[in-house]
Amino acid sequence: MVQSVELLLEPDAEQRVRDEWIALADAGLPSLATQHSETNRPHVTAAVAETGLEAAVDALNAVFRGWHLAERGLPVVVGSPVLFGGHRARWVLARLVVPSRPLITLHSAVHRAIDGAAPDAEVVDQTRPDSWTAHVSLARRVPADRLGDALSSVDPSPIRCRITGTRLWDSTPKTVTPLC
Repeated sequence: MVQSVELLLEPDAEQRVRDEWIALADAGLPSLATQHSETNRPHVTAAVAETGLEAAVDALNAVFRGWHLAERGLPVVVGSPVLFGGHRARWVLARLVVPSRPLITLHSAVHRAIDGAAPDAEVVDQTRPDSWTAHVSLARRVPADRLGDALSSVDPSPIRCRITGTRLWDSTPKTVTPLC
């Protein structure tokens, strides 16, 4: 079981990412467009743990309400394509989210809330402050010999948008709990 705190993009930006998912699939490449779960949507993962994040829901809601995400949103730039991994010659294709001061501050507040309200949650180190690479995933398991095709299927133009929603995703029942 894996749980994650996810930051959601405003609708126009979400659609631009979904269009990139479709372009990858249309090119015969791996793509998140092929995951048909109703919970599958573009997002920035702020924290991941095996279990225990549900204990932090109230504290996370307080953080997100304090940032007025639902009313004002948090400006972000979904930037250039980036590759992660390379395990067994398979790559994750994503778009880097520019690490602005407000985004990093919000991310740190998320982790303080989790640490205070859910101290037993074993948060994955790569999602902790000072180790986090904010990104929006486009495809997993892209073969090394198709990386050029994958990169040419993605428009590298920045997506200037806002984070306007948040949720807690639970992988076992494949459910989401809206936050804020």
